[in-house]
Amino acid sequence: MAKKTFEKAMQQLEQIVADLEAGDIPLEKALQKFEDGMALSKYCAERLDETEKKVSLLLADNQGQLTENDFSEEP
Repeated sequence: MAKKTFEKAMQQLEQIVADLEAGDIPLEKALQKFEDGMALSKYCAERLDETEKKVSLLLADNQGQLTENDFSEEP
């Protein structure tokens, strides 16, 4: 089984949303898609949280204080 990536999970989630919005699937299948979507949403949220923590660690100065800088800003 291939490793799940954030981008792949988002693509799957977008497809599930489109399928549910179309409204032409049976209730049981719609419920399963909704459950799958919730799991994908949780996975994506966790990946975003992990990434935010990593970025915060990288931005911390020697005293552990975070500084916010624009990405376009020169160091």
